[in-house]
Amino acid sequence: MYQDIQVPLGYIFRNATLLLQALTHRSFVSSSSEGSISHNERLEFLGDAVLGLVISESVAEKFPLSSEGELSKIRAGLISRPALAQAAQRMHVGKWLRLGRGEEGTQGREKPSLLSNALEALIGAVYLDGGLEAARLVIRRILGPEFDKIQKGKVPSIRSDFKTRLQEWAHQQGTNPMYRLVGESGPDHQKIFLVEVLMNGEVWGFGEGKTKKDAEQQAAQQALRRSRSSVE
Repeated sequence: MYQDIQVPLGYIFRNATLLLQALTHRSFVSSSSEGSISHNERLEFLGDAVLGLVISESVAEKFPLSSEGELSKIRAGLISRPALAQAAQRMHVGKWLRLGRGEEGTQGREKPSLLSNALEALIGAVYLDGGLEAARLVIRRILGPEFDKIQKGKVPSIRSDFKTRLQEWAHQQGTNPMYRLVGESGPDHQKIFLVEVLMNGEVWGFGEGKTKKDAEQQAAQQALRRSRSSVE
């Protein structure tokens, strides 16, 4: 039964004991009459460290134009409890958790904290069973949707950084960016906006989007690329 979770995980364990341990909450150990059982907290600790390393690698690779501060924000969002719990819910991790009666009685299988902890434990188990490369592949598989959202600009806290960063850079140059709407197209319910960003009266970038804010972000991103070229 517990082997079924290997399908959404995308990994087949050689040591099934590690898989079982990763799904075992401390409350189950306390209330179980089984012999020697280990809960998942040590695996969770290990998985947290492996996750941090792999996500740092992936973020740096996928966002080559982002600053250190922005990369840190993206990483923090990807390894946050809500993000991990959401990934665990997609995999139906709660279905396979081994919980004590107390946690069962308080809907423990749906608790974000238990789900995110179990996911980290699973990552730790994969690392011990198959090594870093196996863990890397699993992490990129299960957190792929979160990466896609960020790359498509669907995470406001990350998306807004393009304008913020351009503003900071411009301030250092003694100027300020100015955004100007230069065109609209499409029907009222599906408009596309075209925006340009100017520095000292010169156009530094263009952007388009379904909202003016999205278009401004794209224009700011283009201007940031040019700012790097001007420095180099």
